Amino acid sequence: MSDITEAPETEKFHFPCAQCGSDLRYTPGATELTCPHCGHVQPIVATGSRDDAMRELDFQRTVATQLSSADYEETRVLTCPSCGAQTEFAETTQAARCPFCDTVVVTDTGTHRHIKPQGLLPFVLDERTARAAMTTWLGRLWFAPNGLKDYARKGRAMNGIYVPFWTFDADTKSTYRGERGDDYYETRTVTRNGKSETERVRKTRWSNRSGAVARFFDDVLVLASKSLPRRYTDALAPWDLKALSPYQPEFLAGFRAEGYQVLLEDGFVIAREYMDQVIRDDVRRDIGGDHQRIHNVDTFVNDVTFKHILLPIWLAAYKFNGKTYQFVVNGQTGKVQGERPWSKWKIAIAVIIALIIAGGIGYGIYLNDQGGV
Repeated sequence: MSDITEAPETEKFHFPCAQCGSDLRYTPGATELTCPHCGHVQPIVATGSRDDAMRELDFQRTVATQLSSADYEETRVLTCPSCGAQTEFAETTQAARCPFCDTVVVTDTGTHRHIKPQGLLPFVLDERTARAAMTTWLGRLWFAPNGLKDYARKGRAMNGIYVPFWTFDADTKSTYRGERGDDYYETRTVTRNGKSETERVRKTRWSNRSGAVARFFDDVLVLASKSLPRRYTDALAPWDLKALSPYQPEFLAGFRAEGYQVLLEDGFVIAREYMDQVIRDDVRRDIGGDHQRIHNVDTFVNDVTFKHILLPIWLAAYKFNGKTYQFVVNGQTGKVQGERPWSKWKIAIAVIIALIIAGGIGYGIYLNDQGGV
């Protein structure tokens, strides 16, 4: 049986409509708030500059807890007991559903102090456009259960979530030792079936190499959430980070913001894994030749800075046979990623059809061999 996750009705920030008092909601793709009740539109007045959104913070000072108190904030964050997602809730909320796994969560009154987001990418796509992108993507999945496609067609609400990310900048210098392999060919004579033949044999000449490479990394993006698989969010790239806006609560009106679960130091460990792989690719290019062997790389990392940012993701959760499947849509570009259940009866039908086709081809070949065709 399938069950569709409904969108939660609560959010952290409330902006009352000047005409009717209802809660205003951020309008994706615009710089304004709209009242869903009376249609009143209220412009968002910028309280910062793009420089505020792009401001880098010193990594070492932050780890040493020397960051200014102005760069921290306290919010009411609820941890889901099922999937561990940390989502901000309104002070008046007593119960809600987790937008990541649909678990009913009873709130408490605790607060969470964390590094304040410096910037965010506002939603560009509204829920209808995101759902259309997901519907198109699901339409290509023939082996998915019919209930999953019905989910897309019926237009059930998706959740708009601002998901936390870290970005890291770093200046790196690396020295290495390795070997360069250059291919060459030798001609040799071999005997096959009583006949002598000549053939070219490829061999590799190896020589020792050492050197240095340098690279500046800019905005290495690391997911700071544990609620979504990294393989999904990584595949939603690229993001146009040049479009970052200064963090303002107005952009969150009508949406949810997830608190980060991956701590800053752990985020940098993930960033270093990416950096090290890029550096090894640089080393291979520097060694040159047809093949490379890398024995050792020593990297000095300097001037590490970071940003805490929020990126817009439309999220849908679909339950099938007791398991939750998530689908995510890039709220800026409409790119879709996710995992889908497999319909066993559709797979069985496909196997039967394949066997029938294979049997027909085999029978045709048999008749041809017997001279019947």
